Amino acid sequence: MIRNRNLLDRFLRYVQIDTQSDEDAADQPTTAKQRDLAELLLRELDRLGAQTDYDREHCYLYASLAARGSRFESMPPLGLIGHLDTSPAVSGSGVKPRILENFRGGDAILKEEEFPDLAEHYGEDLIASDGTTLLGADDKAGVAEIMNLVQYFHDHPEESRRAVRIAFTPDEETGRGTEHFDAGRFGAKEAYTVDGGKFGVIEYECFNAAAARVELSGRNVHPGSAKNQMKNACRIAVEFASMLPPAETPEHTEGYEGFYHLDRMEGNVEKTVLWYIIRDHDRKRFEERKDLVRAAVAFLNGKYGDGTVNAEIHDQYYNMADVMKDHMDLVDRVKQVLADMGESAVTSPIRGGTDGAVLSFRGIACPNLCTGGYNYHSRFEYASVQEMEKTAEMLIRLVRLP
Repeated sequence: MIRNRNLLDRFLRYVQIDTQSDEDAADQPTTAKQRDLAELLLRELDRLGAQTDYDREHCYLYASLAARGSRFESMPPLGLIGHLDTSPAVSGSGVKPRILENFRGGDAILKEEEFPDLAEHYGEDLIASDGTTLLGADDKAGVAEIMNLVQYFHDHPEESRRAVRIAFTPDEETGRGTEHFDAGRFGAKEAYTVDGGKFGVIEYECFNAAAARVELSGRNVHPGSAKNQMKNACRIAVEFASMLPPAETPEHTEGYEGFYHLDRMEGNVEKTVLWYIIRDHDRKRFEERKDLVRAAVAFLNGKYGDGTVNAEIHDQYYNMADVMKDHMDLVDRVKQVLADMGESAVTSPIRGGTDGAVLSFRGIACPNLCTGGYNYHSRFEYASVQEMEKTAEMLIRLVRLP
C-alpha cells in the first residue's frame, strides 16, 4: 500500500523532466535542460520556506534549513546531496512512468528470468518506464526523498532537528558533478549523497576511477592494392582491445574486483577512437591498470610506427574510504537510525562513484545512502515505492538524531 502519496507524486513529476547530461559537452551544465529541474526545485524550496542560493550559470542549487531546538543548535549542519542529471547512456526524453501495483511478476518489460532480484519485490509497488527510456530514479528518487524531508519539516514546525544543508548538482553522470561545487555556499563539513540503490545499503568505499580516450590513426588505400600499404585503424583498435585482460570487464567482475570497460567506439580505417573507463578499489592496482594501457600503446606504436596509437588518461575520482576511515561516525549514525526503524544495515563497496567521492577529498566527508532504485542507466530501471518511503523516513530520522 502506498503510504506517502506526496513523495510518489513528486517523483513522478521529476522523472518526466528530461535532464540527460552530455559527456562530450565542454560547458557546465553540459545540457541546458538540467536547469528545468533545478528551477522547479528552486520554486518548491522557496515555497516551503527554505533559504535558497542558486548558481544559475553552472546549475548548482543550494538550500538550508535552520536548526530547531536547543539541543541541536550547537551541532554542525548535516548535508544532503542529490544530482539533477540522468545518464547519457539511455534516453531520458519522454519518460512515461508506469506504476506496477502489488507486483507479482509477469511484466512484459521487467522479466524475472532476466532480473531475478525482482522476486524480492513481490507485493510491493514498483515504478518503471515504458521500456523505451530510462526511468530516472538515478537520482530523481534521491532528489524526491530530500525534497520530501523539506516538505515534512515545513508541515511539522513543532519538530526539532539539526541544521540541514542541501545541494542539487548537475552532470554527476559525466563525472563533473563537483566541477563548480562551492563548499562555502553549501556550508556543511559532513554530508550524505542520496544516490544509491537497495534500501538499507550504506556505501563509504568506491572505485578509484580514470577515463581513457584511445585514438588510433591508420592509412586508407584501395583494398584491391592495399598489400603492405594499408594501415587499418579499426583492426588495430581490435588488437588493442584484445591486449587488455578479457575477464576483467564489468560483465565478469563483482565486489572489489576492478575492470577495464570499453564504453564507446567509433571510426573507420583512417581513424578510430575508443573510450574506456578504468576502475579499481585498490589504489596500487588502479595505477597498474593505467600502466597496462600505456604499455599496450607503446607496443602497438613499436609494431605499426610512432603516433599510430595515442592515449589520453585522466583520473576522475579516488576511493573515498581513504577519507571515511576517520569519519565512521557518519556510517554509525545511519546504522542506528535503521536499527530504530527495525531494519538491517548493509555496508557495501560502490561499483562506481558519486559526487561524494570527490567531495570527501575536499573536506566534506560524504558516504552514500540508498534510494530504493534498481537497474540504473538502463531501459529496465525501476524503483520500489515502499523502499523510497522507508528511505524518506530514514532521512527525516537522521536529521532528528541528537
